[in-house]
Amino acid sequence: MTVHELLQGVQAGKRRHLAKAITLVESNREQDQKLAQELISKVQSGKETIRVGISGVPGVGKSTFIEALGSLLINQGLKVAVLAVDPSSPATGGSILGDKTRMEKLSSMREAFIRPSPTSGTLGGVAKRTRESMILCEAAGYDVILVETVGVGQSEFEVASMVDCFLVLMLPGAGDSLQGIKRGIMEIIDILVINKADGDQEKLAKLAATEYQNAFHLLTPKFENIPVQFATVSSVRKKGIDETWEKVITFIKALKKESLFQSQRKEQELNWFKRLVEDEVLRKIWNTVENKKAAEKFKAKIASGEISPSQAAMEFLNQI
Repeated sequence: MTVHELLQGVQAGKRRHLAKAITLVESNREQDQKLAQELISKVQSGKETIRVGISGVPGVGKSTFIEALGSLLINQGLKVAVLAVDPSSPATGGSILGDKTRMEKLSSMREAFIRPSPTSGTLGGVAKRTRESMILCEAAGYDVILVETVGVGQSEFEVASMVDCFLVLMLPGAGDSLQGIKRGIMEIIDILVINKADGDQEKLAKLAATEYQNAFHLLTPKFENIPVQFATVSSVRKKGIDETWEKVITFIKALKKESLFQSQRKEQELNWFKRLVEDEVLRKIWNTVENKKAAEKFKAKIASGEISPSQAAMEFLNQI
């Protein structure tokens, strides 16, 4: 398809065109990247959307929660796009991309679009082109964009820099509240949800929510007048999902009341610009023929003990 055909299809809400457009922006081929940038510069979304980042430790039930939340939103008349990110193998570069199979019911709904993508070595729990994928989904008419990240870690700040609301799922009875999540992550959370609050674990979940709430009093708040909100849910039984979404809406309304919603999005665009520049600089440094030859010479010198890695790095940078 040409860029014009992709653009027309995406803005008409055609899923096949949207999928092809995301494939184009995820491609590492230089020619594809030129076409992708042309496409991104032309897409337009007239509607106001909500972008939610959803993170949590492996096994916390992110996919089950997203399926329950997505189904709720579709029943409310909204269109939902899920950008699910799978870690890439450091050995082969491949990914299983199994999130779609774990959201079987949601993926069968016409109002839902689920796109699993590999991280391809990108830190921050998101795929390299998640931002562009969000813009394409919004242009295709989706009201809510849910970004499921790889998992909680100190590099998870990347997802918080591209969404309106950052939601983290935790397990009940996972230990001391201050040990449950790292301080860096706690400082960027907007909503903390204890999942699997059913059966014998319901009391544990409520206790965990109280413990986390007490722990957050020790931290400087992310927004001065907008406190972190807490919820307990059972994704399997779909209990507490609607209350959690109400907390997301309440948070978004608070952002708008404090004139932070648009300013946060503008700041995210500036972060996106910086990241794109950094990625392109790195790509050009390592991919030119001259630099590849120079790098190989310095690698050989380091291996033979002729030069230290730090000295080699400085000389390489001066040379290029």
